[in-house]
Amino acid sequence: MSRLVIVSNRLPLTSKQRGDSVEFVPSSGGLVTAIGAHLERQRARDPDFDSLWVGWPGSEIAPELEGRVRAELARHHACPVFLSEEDSNDFYYGFCNRTLWPLFHYFSSFVDYDPRTWQTYVHVNRVFCDALAALLEPGDTVWIHDYQLLLLPAMLRQRYPEASIGFFLHTPFPSFELFRMLPRAWKEQLLEGMLGADLIGFHVHEYTQHFLQCVLRTLGCEHRLGRITQGDQLRRADTFPLGVEVERFERTSESEAVLARSRQIADELRGARIILSVDRLDYTKGLLERLRGYAQFLETHPEWQGRVAFVLLVVPSRVELPRYRALKEELDEHIGKLNGRFGRIDWTPVVYQYHPVGFDELVALYRAAHVALITPLRDGMNLVAKEYLASKPDGSGVLILSELAGAARELGEAILINPNHRDEIAQALAQALDMPHDEQLRKNRPMRERLRRNDASGWAKQFLESLGRVKSRQGQLATKHLSPTVERTVLAEFHAAQRALLLLDYDGTLVPIAARPELAAPDPALFQLLGALVADPKNAVYLISGRERTSLEAWFGHLGVGIIAEHGAWLREPHGTFAVTRPLRSDWKEQVLAILRVFAEQVAGSFVEEKDFALAWHYRAADPELGDQRAKELIDELTQYTANLGIQIIEGKKVVEVRNAGVSKGTAALDVVSRLHPAFILAAGDDHTDEDLFRALPATATTLHVGTPFSNARYRARDVHQVRGLLSRLAQRD
Repeated sequence: MSRLVIVSNRLPLTSKQRGDSVEFVPSSGGLVTAIGAHLERQRARDPDFDSLWVGWPGSEIAPELEGRVRAELARHHACPVFLSEEDSNDFYYGFCNRTLWPLFHYFSSFVDYDPRTWQTYVHVNRVFCDALAALLEPGDTVWIHDYQLLLLPAMLRQRYPEASIGFFLHTPFPSFELFRMLPRAWKEQLLEGMLGADLIGFHVHEYTQHFLQCVLRTLGCEHRLGRITQGDQLRRADTFPLGVEVERFERTSESEAVLARSRQIADELRGARIILSVDRLDYTKGLLERLRGYAQFLETHPEWQGRVAFVLLVVPSRVELPRYRALKEELDEHIGKLNGRFGRIDWTPVVYQYHPVGFDELVALYRAAHVALITPLRDGMNLVAKEYLASKPDGSGVLILSELAGAARELGEAILINPNHRDEIAQALAQALDMPHDEQLRKNRPMRERLRRNDASGWAKQFLESLGRVKSRQGQLATKHLSPTVERTVLAEFHAAQRALLLLDYDGTLVPIAARPELAAPDPALFQLLGALVADPKNAVYLISGRERTSLEAWFGHLGVGIIAEHGAWLREPHGTFAVTRPLRSDWKEQVLAILRVFAEQVAGSFVEEKDFALAWHYRAADPELGDQRAKELIDELTQYTANLGIQIIEGKKVVEVRNAGVSKGTAALDVVSRLHPAFILAAGDDHTDEDLFRALPATATTLHVGTPFSNARYRARDVHQVRGLLSRLAQRD
């Protein structure tokens, strides 16, 4: 039975060495909670379910104690990756939190470009890979988490090409304009590292699109609906918003102990309306901006002075870094000034707590709070907002949420604000405190229902099921490489046949793709090769191309080959003349041509090709991102415009083509097959349009896709040279 292997920077248990002994304490955080909930449910449903969590134990452990740590963690289905103090510092406090963390959270001025910490980052990712190599078993599913291990998927893929590997990023993924600030070698390796995973997950659609944009502009890898093809790899990027365990929060919030503590908190604050913020100490959380907005609220709404209490709970984080120590000092100073300015002997405007709290205490605070003020400057998701709503089973309370948090995409009924503007914070606080109870219920009900449908264990289940579908799809589309063994089989079938039909695409199959169609003229070696094939009377050779007929006839009219042009609109039998394969219209072309020309004028490097019964907009020489974006816009516009015209829009390699409906390479090829009744069929092509051909032919046909390994064809050739090599061997008579 397959095993689920979770890999993250930190284990769910933290090990701390105390002299000759080691203490183990539970780790905190949304990842531990979410994965833990999923693992618990899986074990409850299936006694045979097996899992292993791999990660750093949280501190340097003396070599003589490592065995003891391994044994204890093994009891909890965990395995440690040991790091030296120097490596862990340069890795976590260095590259992870001085380079990736500020860059991914849009604090570009904070980014440190230190080659030494980059080398440590690479080294530690390799250490994790080595640790996994000693643990993995056939059939394991590996799920890697977060920005600390971006390189690990590709490292693991090199050792285990067939492994099922998922990766999830819990931070935002920045736009290309920010990501491009990294040195080229770094950003290429980071993206290639992530693309080692079969499925790459993000919290919100925006981050997924940013990743796909960076992959396109940095590595040149295109995608179709999140499916990325890079060489022999088919990967998928998709969106999976992380949730919370709603039932756990509800159950805890209704316990007698928590209800009593919630009432005690209200009494300690003398019945004031409670505004609650819960955050780690981090410059991304907007703590200072929040305090400024609260001060603005007290100044512009003096009637609330003495009637509200802002409970600011800050959990210590990364205090080893100078920037965080400076933030702590500034935060302390700011709170002191605010309390000194507005406070009275019987009222403290800000109740400040700088320490971790237990789960029950946290839920009691959520339950007591009338308003949750969650205003990060940038956040991957922010589970505090969801935890607050989950802890209010009666549906009361008001959530004020930054529109720059990932959670804002799901919690649209909250009061959404820009955290950089203190006026918006002040206005939101006034609105929240004045909000009637029935309006609170109306806003919170759909958000709570959404949270219940998309809880933490559901998030994990959805990701892992999607990973399984990606692997299944890879298997369905994977084509067998044209190896020497396969070639010998094809040659044997060819020589055994009395009649053979060869259906050969031109651009990208017999000649390399060129920037413009007229530049891909045939070379003398190709004429010689086709001539040798035609010279064998048992062979019927047809060029089947999307090109217009005049150039194909000019190039190949003197050879005894059949020509199918414009994806099947025109047919020329060997030594014959062109004729349309079926009644076709061209009266739609003039208006469509006008649309295509507008797009050609807007996109430098693109152009329009006019054929007898088709039009094509080529953008191979255009800026890749702009070309792809405009292609999607063009397809949308043409789809609406041509809905009732009896024509179809097809997307090829850097080309959008409009042609008559019912015309395809598959239909044209079947007409030829029905006339010739060949015993052997070979069809070769490289484009999306050739998939029509592969699907239409009998299952016994030898179909050959050039390029990526994912196609409806039976076999795959690396490039034009391998196709020509096979054809040359077919042309050699026994």
